Amino acid sequence: MRHTSHADFALRVLLYLRVAPGRRGSVGDIAQAHDISRHHLLKVVQRLAGAGLVTTSRGRGGGVRLIRDPSSISVGEVMRVMEKDFAVVECLGPARFCRVAGVCGARSVFSRALDAYFEVLDRATLEDIAANDLGLRGALGLVPGAGR
Repeated sequence: MRHTSHADFALRVLLYLRVAPGRRGSVGDIAQAHDISRHHLLKVVQRLAGAGLVTTSRGRGGGVRLIRDPSSISVGEVMRVMEKDFAVVECLGPARFCRVAGVCGARSVFSRALDAYFEVLDRATLEDIAANDLGLRGALGLVPGAGR
């Protein structure tokens, strides 16, 4: 299974905010730190804000701010917010045109696998994946004098 770039970018935004001073940053700063498109990041931030994970404000001193405790944000929740389709095989999707659907055991196997996948992602929090504060700050250019 592969997630979209928006899901990847969402985790990058949240990682940045988790280690940034004041848990805030501008979309431009976050895009530059990760070397990704500001335009794409705007869409991601809007979706994260709609889900109640971040808040945004305009003007001087504005930007994106993490509004929930990082230990309360699971990676599974972020993936569900950002992704629409987790049907790794056709029979898990809304339209089932497979000739052997209903008589094949694959649907059950893939369904259990997807449940196990989310069980792992739901146990991992933003706090867990951003535990290396100093390393992340250095890699993202948030430490004075640190190069990327």
